[in-house]
Order: sequence, then structure tokens, then C-alpha cells
Amino acid sequence: MHPALSVIFFTVVSGLGYGLLFWSAIGALAGASPRALLAGVGLGLVAATAGLLSSLGHLGKPGRAWRAFSQWRTSWLSREGVAAVATYVPALALGTALLPGMVAGDARGTPVTLALAGTVAAVALALLALATVACTAMIYASLPPIPAWRHRLVVPGYLLFALSTGGAAMAALHAGLGPTPHVAAIPLLAGALALALLKHRYWRDLRAPLPLRRGDAVGLPGREVTVFERPHTEGNFVTREMVFVFARRHADRLRGIALVLFALVPALCALPLALPHVDGTWPLAVAAVSALAGAFVERWLFFAEARHLVSLYY
Repeated sequence: MHPALSVIFFTVVSGLGYGLLFWSAIGALAGASPRALLAGVGLGLVAATAGLLSSLGHLGKPGRAWRAFSQWRTSWLSREGVAAVATYVPALALGTALLPGMVAGDARGTPVTLALAGTVAAVALALLALATVACTAMIYASLPPIPAWRHRLVVPGYLLFALSTGGAAMAALHAGLGPTPHVAAIPLLAGALALALLKHRYWRDLRAPLPLRRGDAVGLPGREVTVFERPHTEGNFVTREMVFVFARRHADRLRGIALVLFALVPALCALPLALPHVDGTWPLAVAAVSALAGAFVERWLFFAEARHLVSLYY
């Protein structure tokens, strides 16, 4: 399909935001530095809001987007909107609970102790952040006409990218605003390895030909459909948006670039963190930027390589 930049920005940046909110909630429950946690909540809300607003860019009439909230019983898009809005409540509540630690003067290593209300807000924030990302993934995973999006690794991939990009950004914030988190070495390595294995399996499965025929594309499954001439003599909306031609050699090159950015570079940046007395600020900042850039490349491929069934007819 034709990759829309607004959708790519939306899925990547909102994933970063909800990943930051998730790890901020987990850090608050674990008693991390209030300064870094507040920065994580604030940056997460900004990224999530920017991503959600960018999703309006591909709508014909953005002013009517509010109507999507009414279809939460049947639409994953509506469920995503409801979950995204609901996430703001525990995020703001957690930020309010963390403010006393900032006012008292956070000495970079001072842990935070949450009251019951703050603990409830942190748990709710973590769950809603993951639920929002899962709903975003299900918008695409629930579309039968696009087999590549119906793959069982689409939802785990969206969640893992959100956790990876958000986790790298959260670790960088802790390095700059709190104690250097040398314990981030293992999660960074594990996340990079998990992403590399997941995408390798997903991309390998995409190489297989579609187990469908032209009859499936026109609503006659199991039937042999032949055409005497081309459906159209010129391009139209369907051929522009649904039948995006992408050369295999470009896909292989971009896959390699994406793997280097979201897996290899963060893994290499995590290695120095295993050593004592090593400042992890710059390695973690590089890992966070590289992981986000790799997510953009991967998400462009996610849309560009997806073949709509209508391509079998056209």
C-alpha cells in the first residue's frame, strides 16, 4: 500500500509516547528518581499527543474525527481513541503524585515513594498505555484484505517497538536527570535481540507468495476468474493507494538499515553500560535516537510492503 507519512508519524511517535508513559509508571512503582519520571511523563504526553494529532492528516474531514469515539463496540479505531483519551487521566494523576518529590528537591538519586492513589494511577497508566498501542496495532491486524497485516506478529511488533523506543528514551532521561542506569544494559540488549528476531521472522514470512487468487480479490473465493483486458487504462485511486509497487532490492536494503538502527546500534550502546564508572548519558541518547529512526524505517516498510488483495485483480 502507499505509505502515508502522517500515519507513519502517528504510529511511531505515539508508540514512543505510550512506551515512555509505560516505563514512567513502572519506574514510579519501582521507586525511581522523581525528576526523571516527571520528565518521562511530560515527554510521553507530548509525543502521544503529537502522534494522535498527526493521525488527522490523512482524514478527509478532520473536524468529524470525534464521531469515531461512538463506535467503540465494533471499531478498533474507536477503541484506540477511547483508550488514548483515558490514558491522560492516570498520567496527569501520576504527575501530580510525583510533584512533591520535585518540590522537596530531588538529589538525582532520591527515590520516590508513592501513596495509594499514586500507585493506582501508575498501574492504570501502564495498563492503558499498553492497551492503546495494542488497539493501534489491531486497526491494521483486523483487516482481512491485507494478509501481511493479519500476521500474528503485528500486534507483538507494535508493542515491542513502543516498549523499545520508550525504554531507550526513558533510560536516556534517567542518565541525564537521575543516577546513570547501568541496569539498562540488559533490557536494551534483550529488546534489541527480541526486535531483530521478531522482524526477521515477519519479513521471512512476507517473502512467501499470497495464498490467494484473483477470485478472492473480487469476492469469489475458490473460483478461477479471468480477465480479457486491463480493468483500467489509466491509474485511479485504487491503483495509487492500494497497489503500491515496491522493488524487492529496495526492501532488502531498507530492512538492513532498519535492523542496524533499531537493533544493532542500541545493542552496541548497551555494552559500555555493563562496565562500572562509565557515564551512560551519551550511549543511551544515541540508542534512543537510533531506535526511533529505525522504527520510522520499519514502519515505512510495514505499509509499503503490504499488498492489498485488490492488487491480484489490477
